[in-house]
Amino acid sequence: MKHITIINQYIGSPSHGMEYRHYYLAKNLMQLGYRVTLISGSYSHLFSRLPDIKGDFTKESIDGIEYIWVKVPHYHSSKSLGRIWNMFYFSWKLRFLKKLAPSHIIVSSPSLFPVKIGKKLARKFGGKFLFEIRDIWPLTLVELSGLKESHPLIRIMAHYERYGYQNADKVVSLLPNAKEHFIANGMDEKKFVYLPNGIEFSDTHVTLPKDIADQIPKDKFIIAYTGTIGIANNLDYLLDAAQSLLSYEDIAFVILGNGGEKERLQERVLTQKLKNVIFIDAIDKVYMQSFLEKVDVAFISLLPEKLFRFGVSPNKIFEYMYAKKPVIWAVEAGNDPVKEAGCGMSVGLGKVNQLKETILKLKSLSKNELRKLGNNGYNYVLQYHSYKMLAEKLKKVIEDDVDV
Repeated sequence: MKHITIINQYIGSPSHGMEYRHYYLAKNLMQLGYRVTLISGSYSHLFSRLPDIKGDFTKESIDGIEYIWVKVPHYHSSKSLGRIWNMFYFSWKLRFLKKLAPSHIIVSSPSLFPVKIGKKLARKFGGKFLFEIRDIWPLTLVELSGLKESHPLIRIMAHYERYGYQNADKVVSLLPNAKEHFIANGMDEKKFVYLPNGIEFSDTHVTLPKDIADQIPKDKFIIAYTGTIGIANNLDYLLDAAQSLLSYEDIAFVILGNGGEKERLQERVLTQKLKNVIFIDAIDKVYMQSFLEKVDVAFISLLPEKLFRFGVSPNKIFEYMYAKKPVIWAVEAGNDPVKEAGCGMSVGLGKVNQLKETILKLKSLSKNELRKLGNNGYNYVLQYHSYKMLAEKLKKVIEDDVDV
């Protein structure tokens, strides 16, 4: 049996929390006949529950997937030096991991330090080495933190980044427009593979609890945002639109989720008496599709970042499409999945009147027209972003070495 090992110190699971990409890829790769091992760190700022650790390496089976938790130190925040030390430590500990005999190795960023170990293991066992880029480091640190390219940490990371591009059999990117950056840093253009984020389809329908459903306004045209309520999510823009539409009593805005900006935004709603805005606490992932069934339009926005020129692949957009909801896309990036899918409307950032008119235009559409937009998104995500399809594409990359 072919055995794929994925090294990413931020792999989560349904019981531990984000991130889910490799969990879902692993599930679908197992359906294709692979054995899959996921190697993750024991601590991540994204976890909702930490794994139970027994020694330096703890094996655990989750839904048939073999996890190996590498014991690593905690860190204070995602932007702390402790996180960098955590990355170094994780990579160093991998050298002492025994009884590992994979057919193929995938090392996934943002941490770059395991790439040499990944290449060494692939060479030892005669398999392929894939380097997956989810976040472009160290460029992200240079553009977001202000560190100079001459900084010792950036130079070290750049060395590992170039090593990965030059020595991987394939370079897998979640970002559609990142190819030129990879080539500029030593990648052969034939190695590039675009494999975006996706969504796991399920026939299971879990009804939204009544206490949550009762918070959603009835008989109104509802624009909803779901997910983290943070600075990057640019929800002041949505509140600006809500303020401009206060006179439309049949329009409501629902913000579902938690995050560092929630309290401030709630205070703004109270101060400005935005009676058309409702906040609902975060819900379990299994209820998300049931929640989205009760809204008319889904909203996504991100504050502008220079890095977005390479494209973005937010999981949220695929959840919206899977729920067959028209989408308002307020993101300035190198790609526009809403336009590609024909499933909604795109607006510029900071253009409140344009966002207002977009909402009113969607509200004026018939139910059949809204349903058509929703179906466009569903068909698009089914064709290009199901984890089943993504796993099949990854299988072709590994086994056939074809360009896909």
